[in-house]
Amino acid sequence: MSIAELISNVFLPLSLAIIMLGMGMTLIPADFTRLVKFPKAILIGLTNQLILLPLIGFSLAIAFNLSPIMAVGLMILSTCPGGPTSNLITQVCKGNIALSVTLTAIASFVSILTIPFILSFALDYFGTDETVTIKLPILDTIIQIMGITVIPISIGMLIRKYKIKFALRMEKPMRTASTVIFILVFIAVILANLDILSTAMKEVGLVTLLLNIITMGLGYLTARLFKLKLKNVISITVESGIQNGTLAFVIATSILHNVEMGIPTGAYAIWMFITGGILMWQLGKRPEPASKS
Repeated sequence: MSIAELISNVFLPLSLAIIMLGMGMTLIPADFTRLVKFPKAILIGLTNQLILLPLIGFSLAIAFNLSPIMAVGLMILSTCPGGPTSNLITQVCKGNIALSVTLTAIASFVSILTIPFILSFALDYFGTDETVTIKLPILDTIIQIMGITVIPISIGMLIRKYKIKFALRMEKPMRTASTVIFILVFIAVILANLDILSTAMKEVGLVTLLLNIITMGLGYLTARLFKLKLKNVISITVESGIQNGTLAFVIATSILHNVEMGIPTGAYAIWMFITGGILMWQLGKRPEPASKS
């Protein structure tokens, strides 16, 4: 097994599982009942993440006439909403962290069903080229995604329930460790596939930038349209435009075994950190708004 394969098949899924375990240790069952408390904000966020995001990705793939592999790669990215990065950015931007975590958690569970079926459609629709013969094994994909996301989150929640002092004490170290692991593994993947990534910005640089800006802008506009509080607007903006790049890499490299399909995620990650960094710089320095109902 090459270094690139070792990173893609072992360290990358493991890093995501550790990140999800850490996130699970910050959750309690009540986090999943916030639909009652924030029904409008939750529904707007989930609609953007699970319905509009794949539609925008699909439309951009067609509009830019992407090759089958790049088109499927863009769809992989479009089916992976939210993630630990969006929670971290929301926290720095002084958004509604509870809403952000709830959206990420619910989207992670719902994605178990949406990812296999949307990608099966994408593979069938864009797979007109004879070289694209990969088919997505739905059952295996569900099992692998559960192993990477749902099970670690659930274990983290159990730790929080039965060892609450330990969970609270570990919250900051786990968040720091998760961030460091994500950055290190992501850099390792980039370096291992530097020759491929060097063409990423040429092939899908503009498309991934548009995906990031359009989805983030749509999140902001829909949240404003429904007159949500600023903290909720920030959360939905970030959640709509910051995708789970780690999970997208795992699906492309570990499940579909096609590193090239991870190219759009590589290009997108560059834009994600730029736009996310701008948001953190602009919103993070503002004074905390007074809480209003």
